[in-house]
Amino acid sequence: MTLRTRHALLLALSSAVVATGLAAPTATAKDSGPRPPTLSWKPCAAAPGQECADLSVPLDYRKPGGRHISLAVSRLRTDRPEARRGTLLVIPGGPGGSGTGKLAVVGDELRKETRGVYDIVSFDPRGVGGSTQADCRLGEDDLEVAHLRPWPGPGGDIGPSVVRGRRIAEACTRNGGELIRSFSTANEVRDIDRLRQALGEDKLSAWGTSYGTYVGAVYAQKYPERTDRWVLDSSGDPDPERVARGWLANMSAAADDRFPDFAKWAADPARDGKHRVAERAEDVRPLFLSLAARLDRVPEEAGGKQLLTGNRLRQELQQGLYADRDFERLAELIVSARDAGQAPVPYEPPRATSTEAAVMVGVICNDVRWPRSLPDYARDVAVDRVRHPLTGGMPVGVMPCAFWPDGPADKPTRITPDGPSNVLMVQNLRDHATPYRGALKMRQAFGDRARMVAVDSGGHGAYLRSGNACGDRAVTAFLTTGKRPAQDMLCK
Repeated sequence: MTLRTRHALLLALSSAVVATGLAAPTATAKDSGPRPPTLSWKPCAAAPGQECADLSVPLDYRKPGGRHISLAVSRLRTDRPEARRGTLLVIPGGPGGSGTGKLAVVGDELRKETRGVYDIVSFDPRGVGGSTQADCRLGEDDLEVAHLRPWPGPGGDIGPSVVRGRRIAEACTRNGGELIRSFSTANEVRDIDRLRQALGEDKLSAWGTSYGTYVGAVYAQKYPERTDRWVLDSSGDPDPERVARGWLANMSAAADDRFPDFAKWAADPARDGKHRVAERAEDVRPLFLSLAARLDRVPEEAGGKQLLTGNRLRQELQQGLYADRDFERLAELIVSARDAGQAPVPYEPPRATSTEAAVMVGVICNDVRWPRSLPDYARDVAVDRVRHPLTGGMPVGVMPCAFWPDGPADKPTRITPDGPSNVLMVQNLRDHATPYRGALKMRQAFGDRARMVAVDSGGHGAYLRSGNACGDRAVTAFLTTGKRPAQDMLCK
């Protein structure tokens, strides 16, 4: 499973109304227990030129002297020690993204872009990659990406999602133990501050992406005096009443915003026969919807072979909108289904690992209480699938969180304008995963603490990803000089 696939699964699947800061004691040296945090660096086996270490953190910060778990940390030192001004933390997305994996991919480019001003550090959050993991022990069927997301059955039937969501919640509760209960944004923020201590830094700079923007926003709210230059790339609505539930729901309209980019690409006469979906861009959407409706009548499996269904096609659409480079695979699948007529189309569904699913489910279910009324879910799905047929009601469907046994251990944090004016947001206008409309809510919550650079581009992830030189220059200038735009700006 690629990093991009994991982002599609674990994200967002990434304004404030109520709630306060983190309720538990903060992770200062005093409440970290008798052992101060330390890091013993060694060369990374999987990332030449980088250093790796393990960071010990309390499983429960309310019991700092109790059980500890381990977080994998990686570092790319500056290649210009004389220019170094501090540490830049790369906060991964998800929930469930690997920071050490991301640093291995983008570290050299980021160091070059920022001219060696920082040592660049990242980490695997609890449960991820090289960190201590929990396992829900889910079956293969429940690990399919199109099943972990609550795609309704034909006609909007939420029954399959109810059965699966209850089964997943029970499995994670039974098998995940105390560790999965500790997966939360609040604890990731505490872990970051413990990492700051171990690095010996009074302040951190940061580049948070996707779900990592929410982690970064909560850290900036909780520890404002420990933030230096703070970049939030592809943000969601921080409304503490909804958090992840709101991020998922916002994806319905966002898919409508992003789809025209794909339709234009897929109708371009320059495309070959494998990738040209329709002759006109305006024909691509109705063709996709008619194919999905026809495939809703196809079973998931026949004769021992997995088949393309309507929901699997819809999930592939969600995956294919993450970046323009993904259009080719999506178009090829649509053309195959179109040309097959009534014949079944073989399909190999992508799956998460059980530990990846544990992180995703654990964080979003532990962060905020989800509604429990199944009739309300059924009503919301029925309405949403009519308004936004591309997503078929999935963004408001039944997640395992509807059956989660406990409420949040920490009250979700309200983002406010209180704190230093050192936040720069960067956001694509047509991001289907963390839509612009949600980012505006984050911008509003921060007030004058933030400036936003909006990028006239589609896809998820803006800095060093969208190809927009204007947006990249603005972020790089802030990270290297500390200068933000005087006001919000649009990069075309």
